[in-house]
Amino acid sequence: MNNKDSALHVQEGIPQPEQVSPYFQYKRKKRFSADAAFEGILKGDRVILSQAITIIESTAKQDIELANSIIERCLPYSGNSIRIGITGVPGVGKSTFIEAFGKYLTSIGKKIAVLAVDPSSERSKGSILGDKTRMEELSIDPKAFIRPSPSGLTLGGVARKTRETIILCEAAGFDVIIIETVGVGQSETVVKSMVDFFLLLMLSGAGDELQGIKRGIMEMADALVITKADGDNVAKAIAAKALYKSALQLFPKNENGWIPPVDTCSVFINETISNIWKIIEEFENQTKTNGFFVKHRTEQSVKTFFDWMNDLLKEHFYSNSLIENNINEMIPEIKIGNLSPYQAGTKLVHKYLKK
Repeated sequence: MNNKDSALHVQEGIPQPEQVSPYFQYKRKKRFSADAAFEGILKGDRVILSQAITIIESTAKQDIELANSIIERCLPYSGNSIRIGITGVPGVGKSTFIEAFGKYLTSIGKKIAVLAVDPSSERSKGSILGDKTRMEELSIDPKAFIRPSPSGLTLGGVARKTRETIILCEAAGFDVIIIETVGVGQSETVVKSMVDFFLLLMLSGAGDELQGIKRGIMEMADALVITKADGDNVAKAIAAKALYKSALQLFPKNENGWIPPVDTCSVFINETISNIWKIIEEFENQTKTNGFFVKHRTEQSVKTFFDWMNDLLKEHFYSNSLIENNINEMIPEIKIGNLSPYQAGTKLVHKYLKK
């Protein structure tokens, strides 16, 4: 019997086309200049702003010079916003609050930029970057700009280039900059050093409230807000408010003369959201009147200088081929105990300084 007549015979299929069209030609994306990026940012072009921020966040050597040029051009056009840091315990609803707060601000004519820093994985080095998904309505608001960025495993989980991103957003015309911390405990200190107003969100009815957060973070806060104060939770929120007000009275007075208020809010009650903005406006007016607002920003600029120098020195140290080779030789010796970490570190620094 002919194989073609057999039921087991497999007919030839239709020839499969190539996965990539032979007519397709890959075109490398044209790299824009610092002048083109600057002009687009000043015009408020969201696409160019996003691309410029990507350049700022890049660790590639070819992007560093371009990033510095963009920042230099934008710097004279920055500084005209109110910078707000927002943090809170896990489950407090930071993203939900920021969306409601942002929608209120755009409704009164404000242009806002939300810089949400997502923690990077120690294992994969990746980040979910899901804040645009969590803030669906705000992400499509023409007066709002949301930029999720990976923390890059920096101290406290705060993106290394957040300060520079603030400069670009201010040059693009955003008058309210919101920085959402990842809430890992140490990032609050870093965020405090780059914002004007630091807002701490708290939950009520979650056990002993005062045990839920470190005293140091409460001392940094310019206002405490108990979230989810609606429905059956209103009474608990009011009780928590009284508790926190009593606790704050034990802290030393702020240098700026501001007494941090404690309030409650619900994202479903617009009046409670507007009250928080009134608190921020009162803070801004008071600190600008007594001169602390400008003084605080000047101190932040000095701190940025030292932080930037530390980053540059660290980068230069580890990119040195001599140091890299010595590290690779020392690690096996450290693992087997022939060389202590302290001895190894001292030798490396001495070699670097003598090169």
